[in-house]
Amino acid sequence: MEIFGVPHQALLGQVFIGLVNGSFYAILSLGLAIIFGLLNVVNFAHGALYMLGALVTWMGLNYLGVNYWMSLLLAPLLVGCFGIFFERTMIRHLRKLDPIYGLLLTFGMAQVVQSLASNYYGVTGLSYSPPELLRGATDVGFMRLPNYRAWVVLASLAVCLSTWYAIERTRLGAYLRAGTENPGMVQAFGINLPLIVTLTYGFGAGLAAFAGVLAAPVMQVSPLMGADIVVVVFAVVVVGGMGSILGSIVTGLMLGVVEGLTRVYYPPASNVVIFVIMAVVLMVRPSGLFGQQR
Repeated sequence: MEIFGVPHQALLGQVFIGLVNGSFYAILSLGLAIIFGLLNVVNFAHGALYMLGALVTWMGLNYLGVNYWMSLLLAPLLVGCFGIFFERTMIRHLRKLDPIYGLLLTFGMAQVVQSLASNYYGVTGLSYSPPELLRGATDVGFMRLPNYRAWVVLASLAVCLSTWYAIERTRLGAYLRAGTENPGMVQAFGINLPLIVTLTYGFGAGLAAFAGVLAAPVMQVSPLMGADIVVVVFAVVVVGGMGSILGSIVTGLMLGVVEGLTRVYYPPASNVVIFVIMAVVLMVRPSGLFGQQR
């Protein structure tokens, strides 16, 4: 059976690969959306934090014998602590200035982190095998489904939806959203808003690291892996709407699938299709598909 001239097995395979890539886009853009939407910081260091998550996972296995499942907890925690330190010592002092200063600071930090990692580990990729439990593939009838890639999709969806629920449906999320609109009033109720802001940045950094842990067995762990994906993720955030939590999740998954389909029908455009969509969305709806008009 063919769909528009392409065998359905090949088409479904590319759709699944696009869904895997979309899972990375979703969880990374979610972290960006949280940091920008709640803290008004354009976090260009997000790609470096993603790389750190993957690198910490590789280092944990090769130096300390820490397995993949422990790294899923430890790497986001360690990178999140680094994010907290970065926010308290540097970003906090720029909060009342133009957002361009935060962008420049985080861009500079990304370059420092990537350069240090490159000096120690080079720019060639470091291999990391998936855990034994998730190796191999499962026959689902129409295709052989790689177990680890299926896990990536499920884990990403679980984390993204849990984060959305926490921000949109819990009291802590209400404090965060109120703090962005009227920080003075929130602090007048005795809520430690600076602490919440710091922990929010740390959580966004931890999300990037979690994506890095998931990516380590899929792609080569490299100091430059974050630089390759962060520009695409920024485009995803713009399409979904800057600061939109739900928009970052839905748009990340959707654009990943669109990218996969483009590889089937017109491969030369697969590397630019997301940016073409971004340009069209900005012309039609500058606030993004899910963003609020201001």
